[in-house]
Amino acid sequence: MNTPIYERALGRDFARLQPELQAYFSLAPGSGHYGVGEGVFDVVGCRQAWLRPLLRLTAGEQAFFPEYGEGIRFRIENHAHLDPFGRSSLTARREIFFPGTTRLFQDTTSLDGAGGRSGLVDYVGRFRRLVTDLNLSVTPEGRLRGVSEASRLFAGPLRIPLPAALDAKAYAEQWWEPDNGGRHRIQVKVIQPQLGLVLVYAGRFDYRLEPYPGGVTAPGHLPGYARPDRWERRV
Repeated sequence: MNTPIYERALGRDFARLQPELQAYFSLAPGSGHYGVGEGVFDVVGCRQAWLRPLLRLTAGEQAFFPEYGEGIRFRIENHAHLDPFGRSSLTARREIFFPGTTRLFQDTTSLDGAGGRSGLVDYVGRFRRLVTDLNLSVTPEGRLRGVSEASRLFAGPLRIPLPAALDAKAYAEQWWEPDNGGRHRIQVKVIQPQLGLVLVYAGRFDYRLEPYPGGVTAPGHLPGYARPDRWERRV
């Protein structure tokens, strides 16, 4: 059964999400469509000026970036597909339009069925070197909350678990706001114990589904521009 990965991970709690969120997270491989969101971040980036030079060194990873801004336009594409190892996945590609530069932020969330469980693992950045487990829950209001758990770094053949003192945790919440015609809302904070708030973004956006050119419905289809520079099968 081609069940969307967030529904698989949440189980019965998926039905507790706001209807608009259920629709947002219902993309499945082979549907012939991808999602497009366009909106404005009220805040986005690294608030700590002293930390930005360090983040500039990692900007090529397309996971963190040194800029900070308010009222910044952004665009997100969601692509549901099977990854090269046959796992049901959702790849998100974000374009953030800072004045003078556009930053990319991308990741692939895959369903990990090892051991009979249906958990999600998130592979972050263009090389998918940083991987984290996702812990999802639904609030009483029907919002989706996600917390990144244990992370590990893949450096060639090495699998390096990050100790709690070094690991950065992401805290995310997404919901539907019905006021003024209705829009999606999202807020994310990435906190590292030693450095504090590394990344924040919060904003609103409209969302729609678009058909793939040529009517492509192959479950493994992912447009070339949305593919990472490498895939990682380890968890």
